[in-house]
Amino acid sequence: MELLAAAFSAACAVDHDSSTSESDARDSATGHLPGSESSSTPGNGATPEECPALADSPTTLTEALQMIRPIPTDSWRNLIEQIGLLYQEYRDKSTLQEIETRRQQDAEVTDHGSQASEEAPEEEEEEEEEEQEEPASPPERKALPQICLLSNPHSRFNLWQDLPEIQSSGVLDILQPEEIKLQEAMFELVTSEASYYKSLSLLVSHFMENERLKKILHPSEAHILFSNVLDVMAVSERFLLELERRMEENVVISDVCDIVHHYAANHFSVYITYVSNQTYQERTYKQLLQEKAAFRELISQLELDPKCRGLPLSSFLILPFQRITRLKLLVQNILKRVEERSERECTALDAHKELELVVKACNEGVRKMSRTEQMISIQKKMEFKIKSVPIISHSRWLLKQGELQRMSGPKTSRTLRTKKLFQEIYLFLFNDLLVICRQIPGDKYQVFDSAPRGLLRVEELEDQGQTLANVFILRLLENSDDREATYMLKASSQSEMKRWMTSLAPNRRTKFVSFTSRLLDCPQVQCVHPYVAQQPDELTLELADILNILDKTEDGWVFGERLHDQERGWFPSSMTEEILNPKIRSQNLKECFRVHKMEDPQRSQNKDRRKLGSRNRQ
Repeated sequence: MELLAAAFSAACAVDHDSSTSESDARDSATGHLPGSESSSTPGNGATPEECPALADSPTTLTEALQMIRPIPTDSWRNLIEQIGLLYQEYRDKSTLQEIETRRQQDAEVTDHGSQASEEAPEEEEEEEEEEQEEPASPPERKALPQICLLSNPHSRFNLWQDLPEIQSSGVLDILQPEEIKLQEAMFELVTSEASYYKSLSLLVSHFMENERLKKILHPSEAHILFSNVLDVMAVSERFLLELERRMEENVVISDVCDIVHHYAANHFSVYITYVSNQTYQERTYKQLLQEKAAFRELISQLELDPKCRGLPLSSFLILPFQRITRLKLLVQNILKRVEERSERECTALDAHKELELVVKACNEGVRKMSRTEQMISIQKKMEFKIKSVPIISHSRWLLKQGELQRMSGPKTSRTLRTKKLFQEIYLFLFNDLLVICRQIPGDKYQVFDSAPRGLLRVEELEDQGQTLANVFILRLLENSDDREATYMLKASSQSEMKRWMTSLAPNRRTKFVSFTSRLLDCPQVQCVHPYVAQQPDELTLELADILNILDKTEDGWVFGERLHDQERGWFPSSMTEEILNPKIRSQNLKECFRVHKMEDPQRSQNKDRRKLGSRNRQ
């Protein structure tokens, strides 16, 4: 958060001239829904006394909205039932549209910049026309994986403003553009939940309750494979019904984050149970495919059914984990569009906080299961030449492992003529411990040194030729013999060297900051191709993720920090594309800071007032 706070302050200064006029115009025109805070609240718009134009208008926004009829129950339920996309398709389409929107915004600023640079005296323009016939073209973009849903008119992927009830109500003539964007954000949360419930229902009815599958699977196998999906689906159904009731109150949605907050705090624990079982679920699924031919053949037949749209069973089994993480992002999207210091902002922040707790518990549940098994496996492979160190601990996990080459002989008397200049060693780096080994026959590792991670120091050597390329020095301030030890290590590539150095001794005084990210305008990328982490120090990327670049290598690896959850790790640069527009980078930082800002005194007072009001009503 230190980087985000610093970058946010700088971004505010950079955008002050342009954002002040835009925010003033937006604040003076912003309306409020029934039940929201009054317009006298700072930052929520102008009062009639402050803005004569508003006072002269025939009707205020609140009065106009009170005359709008609610959506008929049958009409809204028909819309929900007619959603034609499974959640996997819905999610892919939504993220691809998000990427394309950012690209268009990026291109707009590039075009404006090129036009501004072309404005010059006529004499200079004539000279430039002779020298340069064609204007410079913006950098080429990688092609996105296209799917037919983006242009399919029969996909029933509608916007809120496209609904017949909305268009006939006249509300689009009343609401400000920012409020319409907010309505779209809330509408997406509701319709995506409907699509998610549709996919869950298919998982249960088409796969889990298949009679032939029940006969093939042992009850314990079925329990591990499907876990508590019935509980998850029941919660989703009740959640969707609550959202439907809210939508039926008025064509203009008052809020949905209060419902999200209630369910995240009281009912979404079923997601933690389901996701924590993911490690065993994946293993059982793979074993069943390999060992039971009847299971494999039946699943293949079921997946070919048109209902599944060509999607495998595995894509249905992972739905709950994808949904709970996506739900947090949808609330973030709402939070970016609500009025600052308003009731709806407080509700959105509360909902986001509860969802963060659920997502964190889900992640910890998955990691705990996989880490325990991994530590047991590593412990069995180690043979200690030194005093034995207990590897298995509830508070210990693996950060990185791999092979490096150690320079033989003293640093001062090295010779480049010896074939045995470097010897292979193997490192296991845990969050609190480094173990240095030699690999021996039988897939075993002989441990000959160790040190606490906090007592490690690294130093990169200056360029000393090809032989010593990608070499760095590792110092153990206190090793297993209670002495200082120094190792000169060679990595296979520049990226591998930097990744080891980052993992071995991160600079705690400049956390989230490195020499490549100290600029006021931090470089950013967005993910255009999903990536699954292959090593513990890597970061899994989802489509449309935005990341700050903290470091990068010449051979195509980037060390980045994802904005929406501050997770850091390495990933291939080919999975992303750079965001060129400085204003969009600045806006991304400001939105991120707003989503993750600490609870301020004003918000605490608002919460206390709400609690006091509820007690008085009781």
